[in-house]
Amino acid sequence: MPHPREGGRALVVGLGIAGIATAVRLRQIGWDPVLVERAPARRSGGYYIALFGSGVASARRLGVLERIGDRGGPRITLYDVDRSGNRRPRVNLGALAGGPRPLLRGDVEHGLFTALPDDVEIRYATVPTRIDQDGSGVRVALHDTAADTTVDERFALVVGADGMRSTVRGLAFGPRRYLHPMNYMIGATLLDGPVDGFALSEGLVLAEPGRSAWAFPFADRAPSLLFSYRTHDVDAEFRRPPIQSVRAAFGPEPTGPLLECLLDRYERAPDALFDSVQQVRMPHWHRGRVVLVGDAAWCMTLYSGMGVSSGLAGGELLGTMLQRHDGDVPGALRAWEARMRPFIRTQQESALVSGRRMFTPLDRKELIVRAGISRLMRAPGLGKAVCRKLLDSKDMRAKNADVAAPWG
Repeated sequence: MPHPREGGRALVVGLGIAGIATAVRLRQIGWDPVLVERAPARRSGGYYIALFGSGVASARRLGVLERIGDRGGPRITLYDVDRSGNRRPRVNLGALAGGPRPLLRGDVEHGLFTALPDDVEIRYATVPTRIDQDGSGVRVALHDTAADTTVDERFALVVGADGMRSTVRGLAFGPRRYLHPMNYMIGATLLDGPVDGFALSEGLVLAEPGRSAWAFPFADRAPSLLFSYRTHDVDAEFRRPPIQSVRAAFGPEPTGPLLECLLDRYERAPDALFDSVQQVRMPHWHRGRVVLVGDAAWCMTLYSGMGVSSGLAGGELLGTMLQRHDGDVPGALRAWEARMRPFIRTQQESALVSGRRMFTPLDRKELIVRAGISRLMRAPGLGKAVCRKLLDSKDMRAKNADVAAPWG
């Protein structure tokens, strides 16, 4: 039975994970969300993500955990490899009890989307072009790019969940530079079949100083491919086709058959991502009745592994605080940010050091340390204890913390 609509009318900009999670939660507490999306239709793509305990807890309370599913399991195998094709087993935390749940981003978006009530309004090909607010509400100019028409509408709340390069952030918080480059690039795609010479549920890591290639395995489909590498000139990486930049990053040494296969499949992929790695850092995520959620507010980069989990938690907690501070939107936003900010700060700092090191070792020293930890995790007898220690580490406990718990 639908919840009676006791709250106000809210504009949610962005039909991604943070946006849909926020809309689902707003309806749960009786608000009337209106979702707008820049794209002409819902995008269903996406690559590998890990869902940690914080995201699992929020997904469960949002009623979408079963819809999201789980692509992990004991059959998943991960190998460390080199350019010559040599391989050795690597412990995959996603295959361990208590480890993160491996998924595709599209799994989470689909699960959330199917949880939206049918009468929630969604407008595609629509972007905000002006945001003006007073003490009682927000007036937004919404431009329909397909019809080339603009309407002005009033809302009690505006939620910017429109990603790292947020339009809402620019309109409501000004042109100040909030994007902080990390001088790394990524290229990603979903493979349409196993890596040559590997089984369907087998993945690999080829790590070298300043660059790495990952094939993230799933139990039930071909891996998700990721290239990550350091650069001293981000702008130059975009001045040529992505495959040329990726190949240059892995040169000048001969690629060898395995790396060449991965590069070739990335080049031929019908849908591939190529982008710089940047964090969003802001002193405040809300202003009056406008608030940013997810990557628009705190993009932590894929090196944190927490983009999806924090988007789910942030959207859920926002609704909880609006319900707790009924009739006081600015007060609810202050309470929401006070709870979320320490959690996000920890994840951003982790991404800058341990997360980035795990994905792409900076130099040979980091590569040696990384290889040593991997050997310890595989060691007979000792390996299980090392894995348990990693799963109970400070960093992992922070990722699993239920920041959106309603009793907090």
